[in-house]
Amino acid sequence: MPQSKENKPQANPDPQQKYQQPPFPEQKQPVPGTDEAMQPKADHGEESYKGSGKLAGKKAIITGGDSGIGRAVAIAFAREGADVLIAYLNEEQDAKTTASYVEEAGRKAVLVSGDISEEQHCQEIIRRAVEELGGIDILVNNAAFQMARQSLQEIPSEEWDYTFRTNIYSMFYLCKAAEPHMKPGSAIVNTTSVNAYKPNPSLLAYAATKGAIQNFTANLAQILADKGIRVNCVAPGPVWTPLIPATMPAEEVQKFGEYTPMKRPGQPVEMAPIYVLLASQDASYISGATIPATGGTPTI
Repeated sequence: MPQSKENKPQANPDPQQKYQQPPFPEQKQPVPGTDEAMQPKADHGEESYKGSGKLAGKKAIITGGDSGIGRAVAIAFAREGADVLIAYLNEEQDAKTTASYVEEAGRKAVLVSGDISEEQHCQEIIRRAVEELGGIDILVNNAAFQMARQSLQEIPSEEWDYTFRTNIYSMFYLCKAAEPHMKPGSAIVNTTSVNAYKPNPSLLAYAATKGAIQNFTANLAQILADKGIRVNCVAPGPVWTPLIPATMPAEEVQKFGEYTPMKRPGQPVEMAPIYVLLASQDASYISGATIPATGGTPTI
């Protein structure tokens, strides 16, 4: 397919041909990366997602809500009727762009920047949600850190620690702080990865946290069932987000997603409906589950 700056869905219903396939333009970004610098642009559902009131009146927190899957989920939640707190690290412009889509949908957007690897900041996110949204019905633990390394010796101990603190410690901090404010019918949706099943050898720390997230989700679902709170997770395959050009070698970015049966990465908008389902009452009997969205890559 021809290269373009935009990555809009094609009319062809064939999912393999729906979005641009690799090779992508050579590119590299500083961590954590921004949506604005991506080539081609990711599709978050800005033009395509249509809501139907599945989350009317709900109050949601989304970590990593500035770009990528988080932005797509924020847009979808808002168009389904939810107010959204967007937690992000320091990507100010991306976060403001996401907030503008939430507000265009007629919903309230609250922006909270900071490092979720710190428990105090996670507690602040919950406090802001209760104070400014008026409660918490949905918690989406989506933010994550990764860094590709080609050998065990290349991984700094500090990076190992930061990956775990960002990806899995933060879930514990946020869920613990949010639980007292969540009523029966509330939902927690975590983002794991296909790496929980088929770990990429260059992503040792990241893949290990994603396996931990899956077990954390299954366990927490049992703990919170008596309180009427459901807990599930989504396992995306390769998805075209700023984290990719920010943390992977340029040659891997160019061919990102080509190894899937669909021969392309997923787009954030293709993940969003799964989060909507798991956050809504349509999934009232689903808890402790993992839903894969991997472009055909087996997870068993």
